[in-house]
Amino acid sequence: MNIKILTPETVIFDGEVDSVLLPGKNGDFQIMKDHIAIVSSLINGDIRLFTNNINDSFSKNFKKDNDAKSSYSFTIKSGVIEFSGNKGIILAE
Repeated sequence: MNIKILTPETVIFDGEVDSVLLPGKNGDFQIMKDHIAIVSSLINGDIRLFTNNINDSFSKNFKKDNDAKSSYSFTIKSGVIEFSGNKGIILAE
């Protein structure tokens, strides 16, 4: 599935992932391939991408998580996700 993460300044990530873990208002939630369409607000916390690798042009924006060999995180203050048809757009601050 494809995820794109945008901030007001730049594109943080655009690529294929296995899943994404997001900080929601009612707790963290995970979106995987073939997830039903969703629009949700995000709160302060880490977006965690589960993927085998991140393109070098985006890797500077992420921290490699020690607890999982294919997990990368990016901290946000707030945001929103729209996911449909195995494509997601995250607008983050």
